[in-house]
Amino acid sequence: MFGRLVAAMGLVAGVAAAGACHAADLNVLVRDKSGRPVRDAVILIDVPGAAAPRPQGAYSVVQQNMKFAPFVLIAPVGAEVSFPNRDTVRHHVYSFSPTKPFELKLYGSEQAARTVRFDKAGVVALGCNIHDSMVAFIRVVGTPFAAKTDAAGQARLTGMNAGAANLKIWHPYLKAPGNEIVRPVALGPNAASLTVDVDMRAAPDRSGAY
Repeated sequence: MFGRLVAAMGLVAGVAAAGACHAADLNVLVRDKSGRPVRDAVILIDVPGAAAPRPQGAYSVVQQNMKFAPFVLIAPVGAEVSFPNRDTVRHHVYSFSPTKPFELKLYGSEQAARTVRFDKAGVVALGCNIHDSMVAFIRVVGTPFAAKTDAAGQARLTGMNAGAANLKIWHPYLKAPGNEIVRPVALGPNAASLTVDVDMRAAPDRSGAY
């Protein structure tokens, strides 16, 4: 149920000597139990003592074609995320998630994009009070080492220090407590690759929702 971890190249390429500082890169491939790539999985490395990331650039979840895009957004703690409406209909964005409950009342494309600041790490599930088919997620992170898998199920983390760390994989449809698995890893001074096979739930059928 928690998936199995399979090292594609040997995860441990060498352990750094005490006090040494080496840059470690990690390539991660996430697959379901049938071997198909898992898209939009968030990969995190918690490194003790690593400085929290500072928000850089713009973060947004767009409402367009009756959908949120992206389906999963990674944003650092403290980031302000805008919610522009590019549809011809109005939307009402909300979240009941303990990480950040909020409500953006009905607004249209002719109005300025609403903005919300996310000040705590965790998962924020988004919905539209008018259109039940619209669902998305924001993973607010307090680590500088976070990435999202692409259509091929791949993500790359760079610049970690060699040594012990915790690898976390989260996806809204992953079969695990909190939709997340955690594994201890030992990062070596050289790039390594890791394949993770996980059990996934089928995405809810929202095609008939309005």
